[in-house]
Amino acid sequence: MKLALILWLAHILPQPVADPMCLATTVYLEARGQTVIGQRAIAEVALRRRDSGIWGSSVCSVVTAPGQFAMATLSPNQRLIEPAAGLLALRIAIDTAWDWSQPRGKRHEVVPGANSFALSSVDAGNGHVVKRIGSHTFYRSPSLAAR
Repeated sequence: MKLALILWLAHILPQPVADPMCLATTVYLEARGQTVIGQRAIAEVALRRRDSGIWGSSVCSVVTAPGQFAMATLSPNQRLIEPAAGLLALRIAIDTAWDWSQPRGKRHEVVPGANSFALSSVDAGNGHVVKRIGSHTFYRSPSLAAR
């Protein structure tokens, strides 16, 4: 399946259907092949950014904001060709979103406060390091804090 199809669906499907699809696609593109914890951390960052309102009020608006996540930076011709990784990403996205719907004190956050990430080989230099998981470093950046 091409990324272009997912981007198109994200614009025509109702938000309750589109958001899990956008979150799962982001997890797949950013962290497939990483541990479940690493993939969950990516989902947490996207959900935390949605809650901040800086890039919009839906997961799809956040992960398709220019230059922010792989859905917006990769070519629409990018193919998603690993079905097992896609199913795992979907499961992680749904589980993380459900957990995120719980009150803050009851969530099981793996990167508390992280609102940004970068490949560990890249010095993002834009915040406090929360945790390193796999090939990613997760940051808390004051400039991305909730409004």
